[in-house]
Amino acid sequence: MSTFQAPKGTYDLLPPDSATFLAVRDALAAPLRHSGYGYVETPGFENVDLFARGVGESTDIVTKEMYTLTTKGGDRLALRPEGTASVLRAALEANLHKQGALPVKLWYSGSYYRYERPQKGRYRHFSQIGAEAIGMEDPALDAELIVLADQAYRSLGLRDFRILLNSLGDKECRPVYREALQGFLRGLDLDEDTRRRVDINPLRVLDDKRAEVQRQLADAPLLGDYLCDACRAYHKEVRELLTEEGVSFEDDGRLVRGLDYYSRTTFEFVHDGLGSQSAVGGGGRYDGLSEMIGGPALPSVGWALGVDRTVLALEAEGVTLDLPPSTSVFAVPLGEEARRVLFGVVTQLRRAGVAADFAYGSRGVKGAMKAANRSGARYTLVAGERDLAEGVVQLKDMESGEQNAVPVSEAAEALRKLLA
Repeated sequence: MSTFQAPKGTYDLLPPDSATFLAVRDALAAPLRHSGYGYVETPGFENVDLFARGVGESTDIVTKEMYTLTTKGGDRLALRPEGTASVLRAALEANLHKQGALPVKLWYSGSYYRYERPQKGRYRHFSQIGAEAIGMEDPALDAELIVLADQAYRSLGLRDFRILLNSLGDKECRPVYREALQGFLRGLDLDEDTRRRVDINPLRVLDDKRAEVQRQLADAPLLGDYLCDACRAYHKEVRELLTEEGVSFEDDGRLVRGLDYYSRTTFEFVHDGLGSQSAVGGGGRYDGLSEMIGGPALPSVGWALGVDRTVLALEAEGVTLDLPPSTSVFAVPLGEEARRVLFGVVTQLRRAGVAADFAYGSRGVKGAMKAANRSGARYTLVAGERDLAEGVVQLKDMESGEQNAVPVSEAAEALRKLLA
């Protein structure tokens, strides 16, 4: 055993569990690949100010959860706590918004880092699939992203999730609501840290999950009652588009999410089988973020779906993914000549797209067949000196136990047909 262990609040992905995570990532990304979204990858760390400006200086992410460091050159960096600010920064830096028709549609996959209290479904290192549609204000884009996420979850077999939907208004109507909310909150019995939030960004208080705070918020004013006509019409169209596509959702007037950059449409995917950490994904519109980080006005919308929590949701529903075997054929050579011959057959199989493995080292027949069983291979190829003298190898069906001799020159093609 190593002297070292994974840092607290993190985890290692190892076989066979890692195969499920890979399958979930592929399923969450698949609808995006088919809808005009191109892949983007950003550094694991960024300038601290990118997140302070974009995510919001009053958020828990910036004030309590970011991993920060100072380089030898004096630069202040942060491990990325979320993906949107980084992707938008990359798009602006590359001038993607000037190179073709808008919106710029991007998707990404990666690890993110927050210093949180570790618990099931809440880690300090977590994996997400995200999507951003940059440079266009259109209810159809908001609806598209919600539909694509719904499609991704259902393709995995998830059924017991809910979509919460709200509108946060815009720069015209939200200030009026902000003032009304601040007046309400200042009359509550709140701790000093929460009172500070009331002054900086009162919507953050609505996102406070503590029971003692939520009880006091029962009669808080709702943003929906303060929406201007334009925001009300925009939200109405998003809701109608979702309904027409058969996507069920629940209106949640208190949904604000945990980031300062959201405006108008905001949504969250929750799964009640996960307990307190019920959110499996979410997102919304962030029309002013580009300007916050020094770019031009680029209204945008996006989401991030948690790979870790999606896996937990699958477990909660008892859904088992139909994963392709990591190994379909396992070769067992008996002797040096057989090693050379079967290595060639295995190479042929791999080139043909067949998952094949090999009994390495000088194992006996018993040990090599145990390895074949552990691999989960459907077929095993066995060859010794007598087989090679006859120009054949033994092909064994590991399910039925049936075994037949096939010519060495035909072994790869025979297996390819059997597995087709």
